[in-house]
Amino acid sequence: MRATGEKDRGHEYYMKEAIRQAKKAEALMEVPIGCVIVYEGKIIARGYNRRNTDKNTISHAEMNAIKKASKKLGDWRLEGCTMYITLEPCQMCAGAIVQARVSEVVIGSMNPKAGCAGSILNLLEMPQFNHQVQVTRGVMEEECSQMLSEFFRKLRKIKKEEKLKEKELT
Repeated sequence: MRATGEKDRGHEYYMKEAIRQAKKAEALMEVPIGCVIVYEGKIIARGYNRRNTDKNTISHAEMNAIKKASKKLGDWRLEGCTMYITLEPCQMCAGAIVQARVSEVVIGSMNPKAGCAGSILNLLEMPQFNHQVQVTRGVMEEECSQMLSEFFRKLRKIKKEEKLKEKELT
């Protein structure tokens, strides 16, 4: 019997790693979205949302992870890679995933307001493109959704408190 290594792990193991990345974003008061990219059973790249921190529109979890994975593999093509994302990708990230030739995407929670892996559009599986991505949805969905809901609940509370303080000062 051999020791259990990263290669023997399933979707939940890697999604937990993506959630860890999302918590890094949350610590920066960023929307908690995390991503890991796996190649040959090993995590080769990690990313989390840093849009406000970096003051950069494209600093999404997926974009940050794609950049790191491409550097690690020495190629823009990420064929044979599986990406784990806590939230369904937006149109920019879905397009980048297709362009990078990622083989599989595993999604935690869906995004009915901006998702482009089945909610609004499905850019990942469009037969018109020269590459389609295998998609698995709903892995650790409750944990991923709850993390986002709690973040936005806290954010609304903070904004409400700030407005009250402003009223008190005037």
